[in-house]
Amino acid sequence: MIVLAIALLLALFLLPNVWAKWVLSRHARGREEYPGTGGELAEHLIRRLGLEGVRVEVTEQGDHYDPEARRVRLSQEHYTGRSLTAVTVAAHEVGHAIQHREGYAPLLARSRLVAVAQKAEKVGALLMMAAPFLFVLTRLPGGLVVVVALAVASFGTAALVHLVTLPVEFDASFGRALPLLAEYIPARDLPGARHVLTACAFTYVAASLASILNLGRWLVILRR
Repeated sequence: MIVLAIALLLALFLLPNVWAKWVLSRHARGREEYPGTGGELAEHLIRRLGLEGVRVEVTEQGDHYDPEARRVRLSQEHYTGRSLTAVTVAAHEVGHAIQHREGYAPLLARSRLVAVAQKAEKVGALLMMAAPFLFVLTRLPGGLVVVVALAVASFGTAALVHLVTLPVEFDASFGRALPLLAEYIPARDLPGARHVLTACAFTYVAASLASILNLGRWLVILRR
């Protein structure tokens, strides 16, 4: 039973990412009939929608929108690519810029939480590694419990960020990007665009489940 449970958990965490990569690569074939690349579409949408101050950049850190710098950042393959994957990813990231302009509450909440969560995760990891040594040093019966409780709180912040991320990503994909793409790509490509957006969304679902399960694991430890 334990082996089966581990296998199911690994499948839950790994398969969405494997599937997403397969979907993205499946639709990454160059399309000469497209009028522009992912980067060009992003820049066009920014001008058309009047997203003042927003710029498009190439990044090696993965496709994302930086609300603090107001930058749509695309990987080289999606910035220069003239494929369904490239333009879909670009439209999705512009979707985040639209959310930012409109003051979309989940996006603003995520932006505030991310900085806190990054620090909290580092503190939590350090606390969990140091817990046995701190317990030996303090010699307090409740010392280990306090340390683990602090670590759980830090991991809980990360889980909260992942939960807030889900509505942000789904809205950027299906509420913003897909309607825009319907104006620029052939109707026959819309199911493929939806496929790409769904695959990407499932990677966030998997990350959220992993974060929640990690938090639950430490809560069980704390109860013991």
